[in-house]
Amino acid sequence: MVRRFSIPEGYNVAEADLFLRIEASYPDTQIDMVYFSPGLSLKSGRGINALSDEHFDGKPWQRWSRHRTQENPWIAGIDNVERHLLLVREWLERERRK
Repeated sequence: MVRRFSIPEGYNVAEADLFLRIEASYPDTQIDMVYFSPGLSLKSGRGINALSDEHFDGKPWQRWSRHRTQENPWIAGIDNVERHLLLVREWLERERRK
């Protein structure tokens, strides 16, 4: 878990806790998706697609169903938590610009 992860301008909060599910077979198995608490929304009021709510660690989390593509596959030995967090930032920026 990353506490107080910085969220870009344009969202309802400036910081949120961020959770990643890391499989036991990591780093050979990719990290997929991201979870935020509190849940994020856009100040513009436009909806964000592919969200769902889950509860764990005693609180609600908003799951962003985002996945790597064939053009951007997980590369074992190169990709890691830090690189996944860069991808999460890209998802946030892309969603904000839509």
